Amino acid sequence: MKVSTLPATVADGVFPAGCPSRTVLDHITSKWGVLILLSLSEGDQRWSELRRRAEGVSEKMLAQTLKTLERDGLVRRDAQPVIPPRVDYSLTERGRELTALLIPLVTWAFDNAEAIIGGQS
Repeated sequence: MKVSTLPATVADGVFPAGCPSRTVLDHITSKWGVLILLSLSEGDQRWSELRRRAEGVSEKMLAQTLKTLERDGLVRRDAQPVIPPRVDYSLTERGRELTALLIPLVTWAFDNAEAIIGGQS
């Protein structure tokens, strides 16, 4: 299997402590960030659907993660002016681009998780 290498411009920029990509990586590779992005890759969802889908996420962490992903331009929040209030979440174009890259990573993790965890001593 061929292993890709980082382009020189990325390698020179991503490793220094002040690189903004570190902040972005922190947001998108957090446990809840990945799960919310993957869930939204399947279509628009409401708060309660996201909370059920990402089992174990607290209301506080879901709200915080959604706000962060929205601020980063990856998730769109669409509040409907109805009673009771209705809010739908969806991916932006940038969010769809990102999830296309995350899906193979998560698939690999799922396919290899048992062997990796089972091999721990």
